Amino acid sequence: MSFAKDFSKAMSQAGTSQFQEAIRQELEYSMKVELDKILGTAPQNELEHTKKDLEGFKKLFHRFLQEKGPSVDWGKIQRPPEDSIQPYEKIKARGLPDSVASVLNKLVVVKLNGGLGTSMGCKGPKSLIGVRNENTFLDLTVQQIEHLNKTYNTDVPLVLMNSFNTDEDTKKILQKYSHSRVKIYTFNQSRYPRINKESLLPVAKDVSYSGENAEAWYPPGHGDIYASFYNSGLLDNFIGEGKEYIFVSNIDNLGATVDLYILNHLMNSPNGKRCEFVMEVTNKTRADVKGGTLTQYENKLRLVEIAQVPKPHVDEFKSVSKFKIFNTNNLWISLSAIKRLQEQNAIDMEIIVNPKTLDGGLNVIQLETAVGAAIKSFENSLGINVPRSRFLPVKTTSDLLLVMSNLYSLNAGSLTMSEKREFPTVPLVKLGSSFTKVQDYLKRFESIPDMLELDHLTVSGDVTFGKNVALKMECPVLSIWTGTTAGGKSVPCQELIISFFKSF
Repeated sequence: MSFAKDFSKAMSQAGTSQFQEAIRQELEYSMKVELDKILGTAPQNELEHTKKDLEGFKKLFHRFLQEKGPSVDWGKIQRPPEDSIQPYEKIKARGLPDSVASVLNKLVVVKLNGGLGTSMGCKGPKSLIGVRNENTFLDLTVQQIEHLNKTYNTDVPLVLMNSFNTDEDTKKILQKYSHSRVKIYTFNQSRYPRINKESLLPVAKDVSYSGENAEAWYPPGHGDIYASFYNSGLLDNFIGEGKEYIFVSNIDNLGATVDLYILNHLMNSPNGKRCEFVMEVTNKTRADVKGGTLTQYENKLRLVEIAQVPKPHVDEFKSVSKFKIFNTNNLWISLSAIKRLQEQNAIDMEIIVNPKTLDGGLNVIQLETAVGAAIKSFENSLGINVPRSRFLPVKTTSDLLLVMSNLYSLNAGSLTMSEKREFPTVPLVKLGSSFTKVQDYLKRFESIPDMLELDHLTVSGDVTFGKNVALKMECPVLSIWTGTTAGGKSVPCQELIISFFKSF
């Protein structure tokens, strides 16, 4: 029987604590032996960095072996107190300080840049995919911060948290911004070994991550930001320069721009007690039922993810009426608080066990953490219920169609909803499998349709769109079937469907 099966059996038996502890110790010892072998293959110039990575992994693996069952007791979950989640309108009503520059100069912008574009059929970092007027996610981010620095004569730096998957390509492209008015820094999140699901031992045999070892390593989720940022030396450098807060967000969230009203609230707290951690949340729709939500748990604000919820309560967790908000992963965090908690080893984040199957069929697990889960470790944390416009992620080509369309106007790197759009909500767009890859998606649109009056679009089959197409919502769902081409001027939904059925 494998270690993994022994361990699973031991954990499920009552009254066998000594046996459980013996199994745990044996697994930890076996892991240590394998990690020492891997460390022994590190070249001298990588030795210190690899050692820090593997030490962090060992701590996470130790916690993984210690934990039993769901990480939350559902009976302890309560709705947050009213004052712990503030409406954005209340924050905005306080206005801006006389000197905007004084608060901006205390800020560092951090973008999570560890992801690849593979889910959209692209090679390399996702941040280098073109999303609007040939601008990439990274281009738009730099433009936003440069606009702030020029407008207010400030020095807001941009920091990219790369992974070993994205670091080399990202650094090459950064040369194009050498003349922009933005100082750009990078640091790498950790590199952890994937674990064989059966043996609970690392798949990697050495430190290389190319060739046969390409799938043996992984970046351990954005919760790694605290340790990696601290270890990089950038945290201390920014504190030494007088910086006080970081604004952290996913680089593919085009709504995550620097908000001066939230920053002012942080720097000039109305009760005199500064927040160490602010999480932007927004109202749930039925499309967001799996998103993590803020709760009150043991007298602290706590982020609860669906993976932590006991199975009997999953439907209750998904309820839009009970849990009305979800985490946008736009976070404002005190630099001095990160330093204090990191040095006290007091940042507590739940472990996410992510199962994967490698190309050769081997089943592995990845141990990860999420940056927002640390909210419970900080003092005077706050949620701010922001407009939906601050959550504009581009995860699929369906999302890409929205941000490339005339629904949005682009100004200084920021997208804003067109004033010509009569509805406050974004259309629901579902493009079929023929559109999954960006390259295929672009071939199927001679030009991006006019979508100002669209409410709901579903496309299935082998479809292309001609020039000057306008999609106007006059029916619940637009379904486009195999072998058709949309072209022409302004086509209401019902007329479009009829013409497709005729050509079909």
